[in-house]
Amino acid sequence: MSLAATVMTIGHSNHDLSRFLELLSDHGVSVVIDVRSQPYSRFAQFNQENLAGSLGGFGINYMFLGRELGARRDEPECYENDQATYDHVAELPAFREGLSKVLNEAESNVVALMCAEREPLDCHRAVLIARHLEAHGVEVRHILADGAIEAHKETEKRMVLAMGVDPLFDAGRSPSELIARAYAERGKQIAYRRQESESE
Repeated sequence: MSLAATVMTIGHSNHDLSRFLELLSDHGVSVVIDVRSQPYSRFAQFNQENLAGSLGGFGINYMFLGRELGARRDEPECYENDQATYDHVAELPAFREGLSKVLNEAESNVVALMCAEREPLDCHRAVLIARHLEAHGVEVRHILADGAIEAHKETEKRMVLAMGVDPLFDAGRSPSELIARAYAERGKQIAYRRQESESE
């Protein structure tokens, strides 16, 4: 894969359908990859069947990879104290398979990973998936709610600040170690917690 490959992300939030399609069109998206574990929403336009049909009518393909890349995992090995741990999720064969599918699509299409959250740092699309796509040489760009683009490197900088990871107090750590710490801390804040009945 070319190092110039780019993958977008977007949160459907509470956009109306026309605005959502406009955001995709403005950035030339040709494939939407749904990374929600459950592809349904209280906003009916984003339920899987409705969304796939609307995108198709707009000339955009729809792909569901929630099983591979979703945040709510069935695999018990990725849980610690009933909370999913993103480092463990990233090691799952299904997750790696999902990344491969995204990479393959990105070779010939403008791909946008879609989840629900408006803010990238509130969502696993940034705190989990984007991190590992960039490790494969992909440039990830987040489509924000106002239509602006934020490079994932800038999202990382915001995350480091938000997590209070300060190089002055971690002078012995490299920048990559500080970023990894910020990912771990943010992951703990947003990762899925399964209910007691799910772990029995």
